[in-house]
Amino acid sequence: MLKQRVITAVLLLLVLLPALFYQDAAPFNFLALLFIAAAAWEWARLNGYEPPASYLAGALCALTCAGLWWAGGLAQTLPRVWLVTGAVWVLLGSWVLRAGVPAWGQLNRSFRLGLGLLALVVTWLAVAQARLVGPNFLLSVFALVWVADIGAYFSGRTWGGRLVKRKLAASISPGKSWEGVWGGMVAVLLLAWAWTRFDVGTHAAVPSFYSHLAERGAVFVVIACLFLAAMSVVGDLFESLVKRSAGVKDSSKLLPGHGGVLDRVDALLPSLPLAMMLYTF
Repeated sequence: MLKQRVITAVLLLLVLLPALFYQDAAPFNFLALLFIAAAAWEWARLNGYEPPASYLAGALCALTCAGLWWAGGLAQTLPRVWLVTGAVWVLLGSWVLRAGVPAWGQLNRSFRLGLGLLALVVTWLAVAQARLVGPNFLLSVFALVWVADIGAYFSGRTWGGRLVKRKLAASISPGKSWEGVWGGMVAVLLLAWAWTRFDVGTHAAVPSFYSHLAERGAVFVVIACLFLAAMSVVGDLFESLVKRSAGVKDSSKLLPGHGGVLDRVDALLPSLPLAMMLYTF
C-alpha cells in the first residue's frame, strides 16, 4: 500500500508541479477543473446517485467552471462570494460536530448534491484565482493544509497516546483527537513564520499567503492561520461524515493507494475560499 501511495503521489507531482509553475496559468486551471469534475462525480456517488446521473453531475460541474472561466469570472474580485462561503462552512462545521452521521442522510438528496457541487465550483474558482495571484501564493495555501494534516497526525500519535486522548468527533472520525488539532495548528504557525522569512530572504516576486497576512500584523497572521487550520479539519470531518453515511471507506479508487479525489482535497474545500476571503479583504 505504501509503495502504491508513493508511486501515485510522484506521478501526480510530475503532472501538477510543471503546470503550477508554468508561466501561463491556463494549464494548471484546466487540470484543477478535471480534478474538480472527478470530485463531483464522486460526490454524486456518495450521495446515492448511480450512472449516468453521477457522470452528469461531474459534467455539469466541469461545464459550470468552464463557463465561469469563459465569462471572465477569474478576473473578478469576489469578496462577497468568499464571505458567504466562509460563513456557510463555519455554520456547516458546527452542524457536523453536533448532528453527527445520521442527520446527513435525513437531508434531501437533491439538496445534498447541489450543496456539494456548489462547494466544488467555488473551490475551483478559489484555486484558479489563487494561481493568478502567483504560484508561491497558491503553493503556500496548499502547504498550510498539508502541514496541518501532517502535524495533526504526528502530534496525535505522539501525545494522544501518552496523555488522555480526547476524541474530536468519535462518531465521524474516531482517529482524530484534540491533541492532533493543537499539534497541527502549531505546525501551521511554524510554517507561516518560516515562509515569511523565506519570502524576505529571497525577495520573492510574488509574496506568499503568509506575507500578505503579515502586512496586517503578527497577531492577524496567528489568528488567520489558526482559523484556516481549524477549517481544514472541518473539511476533513465533513467528508468523513458523508462517507460514513454512505458506508464506504474511500470516495472512489481513482487514485491508487490514496482513495479518491475528494479524499485528497476535502480539507481544501473550506480552506481555499477562506484564504481568498482573507486575501481579498
